[in-house]
Amino acid sequence: MGSIHSFSVTVGKGAACREIAVEQRAGNTPGLFWLNGFRSVMSGLKAMSLDALGAEKGLEVTRFDYSGHGQSGGRFDDGTISRWLEEAEAVLATTGAAPIVCGSSMGGWIALLLARRQLAKGTPLKGLVLIAPATDATTRILARMSDAQQRQLETLGFYERESAYGDGMYRYTRRLIEDGTHHLLFGSVIETGCPVHILQGGQDPDVPPEHAQRLLTHILHDPVTYTLIPDGDHRLSRPEDLARLRAAVSGML
Repeated sequence: MGSIHSFSVTVGKGAACREIAVEQRAGNTPGLFWLNGFRSVMSGLKAMSLDALGAEKGLEVTRFDYSGHGQSGGRFDDGTISRWLEEAEAVLATTGAAPIVCGSSMGGWIALLLARRQLAKGTPLKGLVLIAPATDATTRILARMSDAQQRQLETLGFYERESAYGDGMYRYTRRLIEDGTHHLLFGSVIETGCPVHILQGGQDPDVPPEHAQRLLTHILHDPVTYTLIPDGDHRLSRPEDLARLRAAVSGML
């Protein structure tokens, strides 16, 4: 069981500079690398379940908070897929040999983008475990907006809606939605360069099973396992869901 090292990574320059808080458990490679969902933090149930798995198996485990989230610096309203992907790359550079990257919801989208970048560099990831991956999420956000929310987005630069998970209002900025168009994956083959395992809840209202099934039709050159959990919700944080997550990761080691 390795000790946990807490540190920060500086990302960006000038006005875009922000300090990213990282928690890294010492251990063997391939390690585990966790990517949070939108508004989630590195101390969440799924992240800590992976950390416990790493402790059990003597693996390096790396978790971090995106800028504007949790313990990291920067403003949430400045957050975009570009910024959070840049932060993920910077933190990935602190890890050992190619890890298994696990991403939840928006973190699943960022994980796919990260895999593509690593493959282009000739350093593919060991594997991807995606939990309700919200691929191209910003197009879905746009499609689900009401007329009132669209007016808010135009006049205020953001709109807010009540979270379905009892954790307050979720804010979506025009900056986030516009930036998302630069990172869309649907419409062409998605190359990951590694095995992929998708865990999907059948009762997920935010990223429904059809969305994950659409992703399957785009990954043509890499082995993919798709696990549908018929009674699972979006968060997949019940004890039985966490057991499936650990099993999916263990299967790639």
